[in-house]
Amino acid sequence: MLRSRSCANSEPGSATALACVHQAADPRARPPGEALPGEVDVLIVGCGPAGLTLAAQLAAFPDIRTCIVDQKDGPIQLGQADGIACRTMEMFEAFNFAEKVLKEACWINEVTFWKPDEAQAGRVVRHGRVHDTEDGLSEFPHVVLNQARVHDFYLELMRNAPARLAPHYGRRFVGLQVDDAAADHPVTVTLERSATGATETVRARYVVGCDGARSGVRRAIGLQLVGDSANQAWGVMDVLAVTDFPDIRFKCAVQSEHGNLLVIPREGDYLVRLYVEQDKLREGERVADRGITVERLVETAQSILAPYTLDVKEVPWWSVYEIGQRICARYDDVADPGTAGAQPRVFIAGDACHTHSPKAGQGMNFSMQDSFNLGWKLAAVLRGQCAPALLHTYSAERQPAAQQLIDFDREWAKMFSDPARKAAGQAGEGVDPKAFQRYFEQHGRFTAGVGTCYAPSLVCGEATQQGLATGLRIGMRFHSAPVLRACDARPVQLGHAGKADGRWRLYAFAGEGDLGQPGGALHALCGFLQDDSRSPVRRFTPAGQDIDAVFDLRAIFQAPHARIALDQLPPLLLPAKGRLGLRDYDKASCAQGKGIPDIFDLRGVDRAQGALVVVRPDQYIAHVLALDAHEDLARFFDAFMRPA
Repeated sequence: MLRSRSCANSEPGSATALACVHQAADPRARPPGEALPGEVDVLIVGCGPAGLTLAAQLAAFPDIRTCIVDQKDGPIQLGQADGIACRTMEMFEAFNFAEKVLKEACWINEVTFWKPDEAQAGRVVRHGRVHDTEDGLSEFPHVVLNQARVHDFYLELMRNAPARLAPHYGRRFVGLQVDDAAADHPVTVTLERSATGATETVRARYVVGCDGARSGVRRAIGLQLVGDSANQAWGVMDVLAVTDFPDIRFKCAVQSEHGNLLVIPREGDYLVRLYVEQDKLREGERVADRGITVERLVETAQSILAPYTLDVKEVPWWSVYEIGQRICARYDDVADPGTAGAQPRVFIAGDACHTHSPKAGQGMNFSMQDSFNLGWKLAAVLRGQCAPALLHTYSAERQPAAQQLIDFDREWAKMFSDPARKAAGQAGEGVDPKAFQRYFEQHGRFTAGVGTCYAPSLVCGEATQQGLATGLRIGMRFHSAPVLRACDARPVQLGHAGKADGRWRLYAFAGEGDLGQPGGALHALCGFLQDDSRSPVRRFTPAGQDIDAVFDLRAIFQAPHARIALDQLPPLLLPAKGRLGLRDYDKASCAQGKGIPDIFDLRGVDRAQGALVVVRPDQYIAHVLALDAHEDLARFFDAFMRPA
């Protein structure tokens, strides 16, 4: 007998303690008690993936007072969006919990495609098999893990971060007011305690609405989601089942005469998620009007997989939804960014500003990338590092990226919902199964989360010197590659230097024969950064802080590590760190090493001249310059940063 319950998978995995707990530098930075603070720098509304990503970033800065609230009574126990894209795994590495996710998650390695059997009606047959992501696309796989576990990792990180941040649950957003004339804390937010009905107010410098598709923050600033519905109903369920379907532990797209099905294996080796197509909705009809039951979803899945059997023993969770793509025209409260002096004070992120079908697995992933883009910018402005104009780039970058997602999802969802033709290549109505597979392969970079490319802006330079590193494109995420650390010959991923700590990374790829010696381009770059009055390191690093507190310079040599004389490297590549002045030996790496592909070849870096690749705190490439383009480097940062 089929049992259905709404609860988390019973064995989600055990959490491990953080290896290092940072010391809180601010006596105010303690776990929040019952009362909300009266004034904060940033108020985050919503403890979903977008809100927790933002909170985790800001928790790294004890001098920024952050508060995060949610109307739920506590952390979620079961997540609905559980697919984790390669790009999201790269971001998790920046937060230092990627290994935990990899250990618990189900890895999605291949995708199989099934279609109606041409030889026998009512049956399905496998017709294709592809890698889930192309080789070399990322050092991380696409994985699946209960969203609640991702929340757990964020919450643990926040508790142990310098700001000692924890959410205030049981607070419902009521409304907000922005006082443009206020010199400080111009946004007043009203919240209601769910337990008592009491009203609380918080004054904030900035407010970020991460409160979902029915966002109260979005409505409060006069924005709305615009789009349409595809009038297509789908059911989704996590099942524990016995089946002879051979690909039950692969990601599968099944097109049959009885409808379409998406199979997603889950963590734990037994649980499987099934997306089950239902009948099209009539004009104006909502999916709730259909009265779809879990028994109906199971019966439909069984008919789609015929002649294979599917004996569902238990359904831990299920839901029904209708496909629709909607998006906001902007993501902040500034109606006209061209208005002189206009500053955004209220932002929205995640489902509050875009919604789409779950077929491409981008809901949670794209939402977290929104707030990862916003977090470092808020921190830079609040800490006085950057001018407030930087905040305009959030909406300018993320809204067009979401529009690309909406356009892709609309076509992908339509192809998935349309009936399949029995024979590939035949004319007529329906989707050619081979064309469906090709579309998946062609858009693999987008579904992996690595297809986003930001346009030129304050924080993305023009591609005038892009030819020096053709595989590291300005506006795209820094594509990591293995290198050999010079100090101990240890293979490491170069991109893993980019942590979520608000710092810029300067990757200096040395030209041929350049070992950092005097007279070389790398030595000259280090001298400029350390000593020249125009240097961004000199201009924008606060006095008394480590020399790499804002700009983290890394050198990558073409020579083997044995030829690198550490004691002869420029001081900037062996900086003194902390109150004891200990040497940081992690700054120099080599492209050559046993079993290591050459990063210069992998990423198209000019061997003769080398290149300087400037990477933002959110791991996106801001500029590619020649090693001797000192003035270009200075002008780039002068445009948006403030002297320390």
